[in-house]
Amino acid sequence: MEGSAIIKLEHVKAGYGDTVVLDDVSFEVARGEIFILLGGSGCGKTTVMKHMIGLNPVLGGSLTIDGMEWTDDNRAELCRRIGVMFQSGALFGSMTCLENILLPLEEFSGLKAAARREKAMALLSSVELADAAGKMPSEISGGMRKRVAIARAMALDPDVVFLDEPGAGLDPITASSLDELVLRLRREKGTTFVIVTHELASVFKTGDRAAMFDRARRAMVAIGPPAELAKRVDDDFIRRFFSRGG
Repeated sequence: MEGSAIIKLEHVKAGYGDTVVLDDVSFEVARGEIFILLGGSGCGKTTVMKHMIGLNPVLGGSLTIDGMEWTDDNRAELCRRIGVMFQSGALFGSMTCLENILLPLEEFSGLKAAARREKAMALLSSVELADAAGKMPSEISGGMRKRVAIARAMALDPDVVFLDEPGAGLDPITASSLDELVLRLRREKGTTFVIVTHELASVFKTGDRAAMFDRARRAMVAIGPPAELAKRVDDDFIRRFFSRGG
């Protein structure tokens, strides 16, 4: 149901090995929401995303997706219910754009070959790259590779799509076009997005809410609509982050 929580973090201790990056992190992500993980370099936002997508176990607390924690028993099911676009796109260089999108469909969908191809082409069309189906990742631009990666992330109709720094390394026009794509996919498909970024233009354009993390305090220091966070003057870190030191 739209608006209900699909992701819940309760008193999560985030980190890896014996290293605690963030302590006592609690928030919820609603269905259909574009939720931003926000903060400076090294603040822990990517670490939190790695916990959310099941790459690393939380060091403490509880993290659930649609009521399920990451365990060996339900890992396969949860992996089918999320999609991930990594910062570089992480496309297979030896496969065409179409073949990259076909791969999860061949492995997990149960669709026949013709239906798989039809769906993969529809996904490429949804990111406005149908004419790149036969091209290799090396033959298209960085922004186009990220669009293909988003299409692949959505191949199994996931409940949640995670995007890691989608605008990193892109010029402002290309980055803005990716923002428009995210907004359109949410509008058309109702997809929930969790986005790791520090690009303020993207945060204000796409984010319904943002959780802010501070490396120095090893904590989540704020949560709310980006426009409201930007008006905060009671916290020096938040004020300086949104003013970029001004």
